[in-house]
Amino acid sequence: MKIRLPENNKPRIEMLPLIDVVFLLLVVFIYTMLSMAVHKGMPVTLPESSVGNSEKDTILSVTINKDYLIFVNKELVDLEHLTRILEQKAKKEEKTNVLLFADKSISYQHLFKVLDRIRQAGLNQISLQADPEDQISK
Repeated sequence: MKIRLPENNKPRIEMLPLIDVVFLLLVVFIYTMLSMAVHKGMPVTLPESSVGNSEKDTILSVTINKDYLIFVNKELVDLEHLTRILEQKAKKEEKTNVLLFADKSISYQHLFKVLDRIRQAGLNQISLQADPEDQISK
């Protein structure tokens, strides 16, 4: 009587599950890169808003911190020179949108002084930024 032993096949590495995993990682990395917000302002504590959302496709960012220092795209600027610098930067770019980040502790009067300087530079599309209420850590 002859006994047949099972043939020893070489183990195979299946490519389809490997391709699925690589594709899934690629999708996760692409989604993560696209969801990152570009923030050109300085870190400040923004006021709260229930309908606040951030705009991502703006060119100029004006930030007023709690020490009343003014920054244009992270560059320190005097209030007297703000209009001239904004005019220069607006000439370089096609879009004239401005994101205004103001610390919630600054006075209302100082905020309007900065808003007036921005309007004197010919920039009328100004977005005052705020943190959404659900993202505020307590």
